[in-house]
Amino acid sequence: MINQDTICAIATAQGGAIGTIRVSGKDAITITEKIFRPFKKDKILHEQPAYTLTFGKIIDHEEVIDEVLISLFKAPHSFTGENSVEITCHGSTYILQKVMELLIKNGCRTAQPGEYTQRAFLNGKMDLSQAEAVADLIASTSAATHRLAMSQMRGGFSKELAELRNQLLHITSMIELELDFSEEDVEFANRDQLKALADKIEQVISKLTNSFSVGNAIKNGVPVAIIGETNAGKSTLLNALLNEDKAIVSNIHGTTRDVIEDTMNIGGITFRFIDTAGIRETHDTIESLGIERTFQKLDQAEIVLWVIDAPTATEQIQQLAEKIVPRAQSKQLILVFNKSELINESERKGLEALAQTHYPSLTSIFISAKEKEGVEQLEKLLTNSANLPTVTQNDVIVTNMRHYEALTKALEAIHRVQDGLEMQISGDFLSQDIRECIFHLNDIAGEVTNDMVLQNIFKNFCIGK
Repeated sequence: MINQDTICAIATAQGGAIGTIRVSGKDAITITEKIFRPFKKDKILHEQPAYTLTFGKIIDHEEVIDEVLISLFKAPHSFTGENSVEITCHGSTYILQKVMELLIKNGCRTAQPGEYTQRAFLNGKMDLSQAEAVADLIASTSAATHRLAMSQMRGGFSKELAELRNQLLHITSMIELELDFSEEDVEFANRDQLKALADKIEQVISKLTNSFSVGNAIKNGVPVAIIGETNAGKSTLLNALLNEDKAIVSNIHGTTRDVIEDTMNIGGITFRFIDTAGIRETHDTIESLGIERTFQKLDQAEIVLWVIDAPTATEQIQQLAEKIVPRAQSKQLILVFNKSELINESERKGLEALAQTHYPSLTSIFISAKEKEGVEQLEKLLTNSANLPTVTQNDVIVTNMRHYEALTKALEAIHRVQDGLEMQISGDFLSQDIRECIFHLNDIAGEVTNDMVLQNIFKNFCIGK
């Protein structure tokens, strides 16, 4: 249900030269007129056409608060679908708060987080997947995340879902028509054609579901686990990659006892680096929990940097290889020989030969995290290992966990339809599974989403959007 209140909020960050206040609702224009005086007396705000700017001043009784520009939007042709006004003033905290105070005194209330976008959704200006893309666009930190958010906000994902729903409705309408004429034993839907169509739909849903691993990596960062024995230089490497002292560095074994995470953009790709507790035999309860989490993060990572202390590399490889290599077979495992400044050329060649002999499929690199030597080469190796596709604004890639869960359920339903067609089960059971598939696709667009889900989605938006 759409709230009829007129809402207002500051839509710009503090500290800028210019500030913007958004007002939306049935009375947005009349409330703004109560505190606004145009410099040209004939420029009465409610008489101005939509999409125009009016120059004037905000007043409190006879005191001038600021000279402002008013942008005018009239329902239904606005972002929210309601009458809307944007007040552009100077960015002073006092001015912005004073204008807000005057708007509230004259009938507005302060907007809730995401309420403007929520109203746009409720007024049919966008579906729910497009509304969620607004938050993704604001939060985008790379060219790839920006392109994906723009594609979804422009309706690329929505068009794909609409096409799937139309095809599924065609199937179920044919089957349900047969049910209406069940006594005459009439077949309106050729089962071979229905099977071919169901197979086609299954391929599209599978493709969207499988794209989530790529979309999640682009949106949240490719997870990179930094693992190895204690004192191998994992925390020093993390600090060198981030170019800041994020993790405590010490010669004392077992300094890192918990997981430390941070993200960084390298070559247009966001990486989520995870510094883990050093692996060793220990009777310390807390350190043991940290080591257990190390292996959990190894399982979750897509790229694993096995940091090895170069002077004692042979010993470390013998001790940890059986614990690390089998668990990282499906991942990009990189051997990082750290503290290379402490070994000579002959020892380096010996380690290269060792790695080539025992792990010919793995990539190895020599670095000095302390001196930041080889770190740039490691960054290039990371971008190559990420193996992410080039993303355009026309690509439809799933990045949202809620969408992924709905698509997974839709995929299970269409698999039951395929099995049912194969086993020639009754049309009413087929129709039930098809409608369940449609239900989950509609859930993504927001056609069947309940108020609790909406509240959970929009509460994560910033105020003013």
